[in-house]
Amino acid sequence: MTASAYRDARGRPLIAVTGIGLVSSLGRGQADTWAALTEGRSGIREIARFSTEGLRTRIAGTVDFLDTDPLVAPLLSERFAAVAAEEALEQASLGTKGDFPGPLFIAVPPVEMEWPQRRALAEATGSDGDVDYAGLLRAVSTGRFDAWHDLFLFGTVAERIAERFGTRGSPISLSTACSSGATAIQLGVEAIRRGEASAALCIGTDGSVNPESLIRFSLLSALSTRNDVPEEASRPFSKDRDGFVMGEGAAALVLEDAGAAVARGATILGYVLGCGEKGDGFHRTRSSPDGAPIIAAIRASLDDAGLAPEAIDTVNAHGTSTPENDRMEAMGIAAVFGERAASLPVTSNKSMIGHTLTAAGAIEAAASLLSIRHGRIPPTINYRTPDPALGLDIVGEARDLPVRTVLSNSFGFGGQNTCLVLAAEPA
Repeated sequence: MTASAYRDARGRPLIAVTGIGLVSSLGRGQADTWAALTEGRSGIREIARFSTEGLRTRIAGTVDFLDTDPLVAPLLSERFAAVAAEEALEQASLGTKGDFPGPLFIAVPPVEMEWPQRRALAEATGSDGDVDYAGLLRAVSTGRFDAWHDLFLFGTVAERIAERFGTRGSPISLSTACSSGATAIQLGVEAIRRGEASAALCIGTDGSVNPESLIRFSLLSALSTRNDVPEEASRPFSKDRDGFVMGEGAAALVLEDAGAAVARGATILGYVLGCGEKGDGFHRTRSSPDGAPIIAAIRASLDDAGLAPEAIDTVNAHGTSTPENDRMEAMGIAAVFGERAASLPVTSNKSMIGHTLTAAGAIEAAASLLSIRHGRIPPTINYRTPDPALGLDIVGEARDLPVRTVLSNSFGFGGQNTCLVLAAEPA
């Protein structure tokens, strides 16, 4: 085939996916996670790794089969990312010797010192009251806290993953709330399109299930409090939804210039045809009431892909199970797809794995690509009481359908909206 065969209608390199790696509460790797997703099994359970006494929410989609000690978000995020990257690189047969031929784009949770470390620093001053900063400075100067400094320094997770897998250039560490994982993929796509690289390693990872995060989200009234039956707590698009359930995990995608991938004999798992983003300065946590930014992000992704709405076979929704988010997403889908919104299959992986925050966009992109490869749409479990105000075709049981093109939505606090169009073949 000619070189032009691996270009889109705008003359840009086609972006192929040649490797996928997954870690979720459903298991380690593509096979375990995909099997559980399509069978409708939940990974949400009672939290066992720390005491939840006194907490309003005591459940989460935790990754309990990997070491989670010490319970520090950057360290867990790094562990999940490394496992996902190893699987993706092995499948792509690229960079398995620590010599990945392109940059790293990694979405991580906001890196800040957590309560146990803050307490230890306060104790180091020898004061039970206000922190004695002179005493703290003396304690820090001894080198006793150097490891903490490295651990909580923003960008440390990216630096360690980059060193481990030998990615090129300065790694890009980003955090755009719940759209972060999708943003990491978008940055990889743009780097290849600009000709800056022929390949990119894109990761979304999050290990933030800890008491502090649960309390913060509870104060926002964002979390479900259905603790008695954890697997039934996350109910995206159901009329009786009452909030999201925290989850954790990671996904890694190896993106390549399609021409370069074919030239080296790689197996192409799918394509990223389009990316769309739209910022929304309406509120720190709420969406703009008119849904304009969400609508604009969806339309931008379709425009970038060169596709009409009719080309989308299914939507992998952001679908958090919060009353407002699901309503706003339904509004956006209805505005873009019109009458077809009532018959367009929509599913939410968060019903089974919870909301993996900065990892969500990457995990759901990976699930979308697996849906394309296997011709199966995973269900939205716990969808027993449809919300008539939404008017969507929610996939309550797995559907076997030819899936050629998926719209994957990611909408975050602070108006961070990113949508991806993933496909089996070029447009």
